[in-house]
Amino acid sequence: MVAREQEGRRSVERVQTGVRIERRILLVLKALAASHGMTLGDLVEGVVLHAFEGAAPFGPESMAKIRSLKQVYGLDLDASDSHLLVEHKARSNARK
Repeated sequence: MVAREQEGRRSVERVQTGVRIERRILLVLKALAASHGMTLGDLVEGVVLHAFEGAAPFGPESMAKIRSLKQVYGLDLDASDSHLLVEHKARSNARK
């Protein structure tokens, strides 16, 4: 249930979730959220709400920041990779 609060804010019920995500994507998202002074959860909610409406979630300044962060964290994936990602198996430390 969503309720209107003062100053146009919306009251929502949040839940804790365990989501698996590519490591470098997470690093970029966390750094981007921090640069905007928000939590990772707030950033993800905003991105998803924009995507649900077919709207771009980031303006030119944020896109420049994202490009920079992708370089910093070695993120070479793009939208064309979105349905092609597979998780590699962890290497075993045991000698065979």
